[in-house]
Amino acid sequence: MAKLIALYKTPTDPAAFDDYYFNRHLPLARGIAGLTGYEVSRGPVASPLGASPYHMVATLSFASMDVLQTALASPTGQAAAADLANFATGGVELLVFDDEAV
Repeated sequence: MAKLIALYKTPTDPAAFDDYYFNRHLPLARGIAGLTGYEVSRGPVASPLGASPYHMVATLSFASMDVLQTALASPTGQAAAADLANFATGGVELLVFDDEAV
């Protein structure tokens, strides 16, 4: 299985971020072909030492890295990536990797 993790830094307007994310970005991103799972963090994102610079973490799952890369290159994947500029005012870090249960 492969994952894409989106680490959204604290935006300038958290309420506007949440509204846009859940009402516009999420429906777009859920349409990415090959997506098998989509999870978002709930509540504050903290570190073991307390506060963090992150507002939200999204985890998208795909069957393999090949499927993930094809999905990101698709028109819907490209539209979702381009949409980040419309609401992620604090910035976003994207990480992709294969995972395995241990």
